Amino acid sequence: MNIQSAVIEGTNILKDRSILSAKLDSEILMAKVLGTNREYIILNNNKVLNKKHLGYYKRLVEDRANRKPIAYLLNKKFFWNYEFYVNKDTLIPRPDTELIIEQVLKITKNRNKLSLLDIGVGSGCILLSILKERKNFNGIGIDISKNSLKICKMNAKKLHIDKRVKFFKSDVDKFDQGKYDLIVSNPPYIKRCDLKYLESEVIKFEPKLALDGGLDGLSVIRKVIKKSSELLKKNGKFILEIGFNQKNKVIKLLNNKGFYINSTIKDLAKKDRCIVSTKI
Repeated sequence: MNIQSAVIEGTNILKDRSILSAKLDSEILMAKVLGTNREYIILNNNKVLNKKHLGYYKRLVEDRANRKPIAYLLNKKFFWNYEFYVNKDTLIPRPDTELIIEQVLKITKNRNKLSLLDIGVGSGCILLSILKERKNFNGIGIDISKNSLKICKMNAKKLHIDKRVKFFKSDVDKFDQGKYDLIVSNPPYIKRCDLKYLESEVIKFEPKLALDGGLDGLSVIRKVIKKSSELLKKNGKFILEIGFNQKNKVIKLLNNKGFYINSTIKDLAKKDRCIVSTKI
């Protein structure tokens, strides 16, 4: 079987399972199998596949048909300006989370040598993207998942910033090292009872630990706000990602812990997604 026939077959399987990006996904998976890019697949569609490649391709298509996310099948996801290694132990970076990077770069335009903490660092996409953009900042990432911290270290090495970043396995409640100019966090904020309504790609494959925000969706956010109020220097900035319907409750929590609200940022769908605040 040649590349074109296999890709058509893969596309039809994915279409039958209502995968909207069926053709694109089939081409991307074929590129992974052959260790090349999509352009090569399109330009060499008459190339005959060997048995090993064809078998591997069919397994990947079946995984995708069962809703396993493309990012996990490729073990990579592009975020901000960089490519990150991801697997089932880390949440897949979302475009909306890039709002945090935009806000950090905006408020640190003329600042040097700032210390940065990322609470619930995951794949490291937020912390490491900021450190790539700000060459003289230093960062610390904490997470309760040992496996996600392994991935963070891999990504830090891959981006050549492992000398400016440290990682700690710690619950947010128990972490008490240092004082910071800037804290960022994208904590779990989905109500436990709403998890079942998430797309199957998310709930079946992404780590529940990174999604479950407790009964009211705010249990982790409360801890993160309390800890940030203790660890931030005076006038330090705190940038927090939130659920689209949590703005008023989170602002109240921030005010109660001595934060001044600078701004609320809307995501690509025009929903409240990110709060910028200052420790006063």
